[in-house]
Amino acid sequence: MNKKNDIALCVTQALDRYFADLDGEKPVDIYDMVIRQVERPLLESIMGRVSNNQTQAAELLGITRNTLRRKLTDHGLL
Repeated sequence: MNKKNDIALCVTQALDRYFADLDGEKPVDIYDMVIRQVERPLLESIMGRVSNNQTQAAELLGITRNTLRRKLTDHGLL
């Protein structure tokens, strides 16, 4: 199994636990919830690996530096 599949498996397992824990309640806004929960640790990890160099982080993530700054601000990481 490659590393991309490892991440997908972790997300799948977390969602399985989430649905099991709902105990009959109806879930809402799952997409936004998952993206917010995954995006922050992703940004934190990448920023740590590049010693907070936004240009390098944006390049690793495949996004523009402006997009990175907006996401960092949205998550209170700036």
